[in-house]
Amino acid sequence: MSNVPSLEQLHAIGARQQPTYDDPAALAAAVERLRTLPPLVFAGECDELKEKIAAASRGEAFILQGGDCAETFADATADNTRNKLRVLLQMAVVLTYAASVPVVKIGRLAGQYAKPRSSDTETRDGVTLPAYRGDAVNGYDFTPESRIPDPQRLLEVYHHSASTLNLVRAFTTGGYADLRQVHAWNSEFVRNSPAGARYEAMAGEIERALTFMQAIGADPDEFHRVDFYSSHEALIMEYEHAMTRIDSRTESPYNVSGHFVWIGERTRNLDGAHVEYFRSIRNPIGCKLGPSATADDALALAARLNPENEPGRLTFITRFGADKVRDGLPGLVEKVTAEGVDVAWICDPMHGNTFSASTGYKTRRFEDVLDEVRGFFEVHRGLGTVPGGILVENTGDDVTEVIGGGEELDEHGLAHRYESVVDPRLNRVQSLEMAFQVAEFLSAR
Repeated sequence: MSNVPSLEQLHAIGARQQPTYDDPAALAAAVERLRTLPPLVFAGECDELKEKIAAASRGEAFILQGGDCAETFADATADNTRNKLRVLLQMAVVLTYAASVPVVKIGRLAGQYAKPRSSDTETRDGVTLPAYRGDAVNGYDFTPESRIPDPQRLLEVYHHSASTLNLVRAFTTGGYADLRQVHAWNSEFVRNSPAGARYEAMAGEIERALTFMQAIGADPDEFHRVDFYSSHEALIMEYEHAMTRIDSRTESPYNVSGHFVWIGERTRNLDGAHVEYFRSIRNPIGCKLGPSATADDALALAARLNPENEPGRLTFITRFGADKVRDGLPGLVEKVTAEGVDVAWICDPMHGNTFSASTGYKTRRFEDVLDEVRGFFEVHRGLGTVPGGILVENTGDDVTEVIGGGEELDEHGLAHRYESVVDPRLNRVQSLEMAFQVAEFLSAR
């Protein structure tokens, strides 16, 4: 494949966070089958998204990326997909009005089935088994049979992703994303939710704007359909490599498993297999940067991943934590900007704010998540640079995984409906609260 290292070369370089499969022949068969399957996304769509991310890096658009921390096969249903899409569309309407620029809508869905882990194993009651690495690799149940990495799951990832994308495309072009309908959902949230009451003024402004547009007969196609893109952390080398194809138009390689793929904090080592693979594909790509990342790290990654300094090609997704963002982020942004590196900056306010509750649940505080976003905006405002977007782990369901917010969920309430298999997500109400709060930051920038 043109310019793309082989799987053997990537593994020889050293790929972190990879499962160990017991049956190499079964793995090879699954990979070969994946290579024959149709693309899930198309190169032209990836190029369109790249242009929109470039606009966000200039302040001419704003990126909203959201969805599950880790999708599961069991939850890849029509209802769950609709609910995730609905809350992202609701958030996007609020952000669009506040920013007065288009909102680029990217879902963490149709591919987010693998997760890096801090340990290769998990021990419970003296029993040690392989860690759960997402449904792409093994099962969540704590049994020896469930935790064995199974290459057939890679094929299941493809088929579940295909069905999810088909449903998303139907929703976003078939009337479900109609602007007035989405605003009606937000009005219901404001009217019926104690958490939403404080945002009544902004909801009223949006209502007046829509009424004015209707009065003058403005009814563009954009009122009735939206562009929506898929994304995931491209973690498992076998899956991502098998889903890499040469585009017939440009004769360039694209990862056709998602429009936007990213490198995680644990796999961004400059001499590693993930960076080597990512530099060969033409998708818009992201790279996570946490508190350990230095400005020189960021510059080296940019030089490796985007040597031509192509606008929209590279996004840095920062995840510092609310207590570190104001100290750690400025140095990165300032030096990268001074060197003329063309990059979009997105805030991931979730991963740096995770802790274990007294009740044993892995959780986050809504106020910490919000404060990291606030700090992200403050840093960019102070430097005169562009806050390009946010990435949140959220769901359209009424789960109880993140404490705080207008619902005032406490640690004891987590047990009520804690459904995530990996990381805690904002629920529907918290997601909309986040959108209205970020809208205030956008209005002030």
